Amino acid sequence: MEKTLAETIKEITKNHLELNNGLILGQCLSAVGWVNNTVPDTKNLVELPMTDVAGGGIAAGAAIVGRRPIFVVRFQDFMYLNSSMLINYAAKAKELFGISAPVFIRALATEKKGTGPTHSGIIHSMFMYAPGFRVCAPMTPGEYREIWKDFMEHDSPMFVSEHRHSFNQIDEIKDIILPDSQITIYGIGYARFNVLKALEILTRQGIKCNFINLLWLKPLKLTHEKIESLTKTKIGLVVDSGFEIAGASQSIAYELMKKTKIYVEALGAEDKPVGTAERYENGTPSVEKIVNKVKELIKLKD
Repeated sequence: MEKTLAETIKEITKNHLELNNGLILGQCLSAVGWVNNTVPDTKNLVELPMTDVAGGGIAAGAAIVGRRPIFVVRFQDFMYLNSSMLINYAAKAKELFGISAPVFIRALATEKKGTGPTHSGIIHSMFMYAPGFRVCAPMTPGEYREIWKDFMEHDSPMFVSEHRHSFNQIDEIKDIILPDSQITIYGIGYARFNVLKALEILTRQGIKCNFINLLWLKPLKLTHEKIESLTKTKIGLVVDSGFEIAGASQSIAYELMKKTKIYVEALGAEDKPVGTAERYENGTPSVEKIVNKVKELIKLKD
């Protein structure tokens, strides 16, 4: 029977803790739900105090002594508080001091349903900006196995941008390349699911779109196929769940334009705070917003 993303994360973690003498650290790991059923009840599990600032330093220390820790941050916004020792030591130690500190940072995101201003952010862009990190946003079981293999083969800290709404995902998400497509859309993280819903609407309206998955944000892995699609459609769009201003979507759009000399726009969360009330929600661009942006760009090209 095929495993969900949550089950895959749990299996990888269990093997690491039991077979590799690995370590998992975080707050409330064994609380109700065991982090959305992604944490196994086994050895080498460390519950951290509710400080929100010390965890990164403890994880970096564990990495230095070879434990390759998994550091779980239950809400991605909390990385603002936990990031200092990771950014200023773990990510710099190899280059400056010749000491590797490979930490696997599981930064969980969620949005809507009243999660509020300190529990709804997606801030992987911040770790793209900081030197020394590998940054990815896996949304499927296969993608998670790929990024875990990469982590074990390298000795750099990895920022893994997760999204709770993807944990029941079983199927892989495939690129879509169609003849005579009018635009190429690149999707990051949870935004990929809204892009796919938008494509269904656009297809019914007679608008053909290519769709490209972006798993790796840093290093940005743009294969020939991922770029060739854009060169054929002559216009592109990068959609991300994170903030658009100075974010991953704008950075990758720029990289695509630099490589192809083709106009590419970015679409992400708006540049405004998130509140608890529904009217203050601000996260992944809606399906409607993606549809409208695609139409706007195609009209611009024409």
